[in-house]
Amino acid sequence: MTKTYQAKPNEVPREWVVVDLDGKTLGRAATAIATLLRGKNKPQFTPHVDTGGFVVALNVDKVKLSGNKLDTKRYYRHSGWMGGMHSLTASQLLARKPGEVLRLAVKGMLPKNTLGRKLLRKLKIYASSEHPHQAQQPTQLEI
Repeated sequence: MTKTYQAKPNEVPREWVVVDLDGKTLGRAATAIATLLRGKNKPQFTPHVDTGGFVVALNVDKVKLSGNKLDTKRYYRHSGWMGGMHSLTASQLLARKPGEVLRLAVKGMLPKNTLGRKLLRKLKIYASSEHPHQAQQPTQLEI
């Protein structure tokens, strides 16, 4: 009888990956980033263990949305008060907080529990092409 391999959190190697999103489509980039954060690209993937690495996303303000989504896609938030529903279009949110569009897209593709919140903290988002993570010696990934 063979045993199923279960990855331990301290045995998983963590790698840093840099993704340049200049001219890339938002959804396709988000799926690739979610796969790297979750660790599904590794052979020792275990669903309930954090087996992924860190992802540094650059040039998030230059990401593309297909079709008419810049004007029709809406992002909602609620203050908790009566009548406190606020909404922004994708173009408004990209102008105010360019990284929030990618963060919300990746968040929707991760588990909705403490593991998903832990994985989302390993995503580093920058609107420009510079980042302070050179000391981790990240590898460049083409999407």
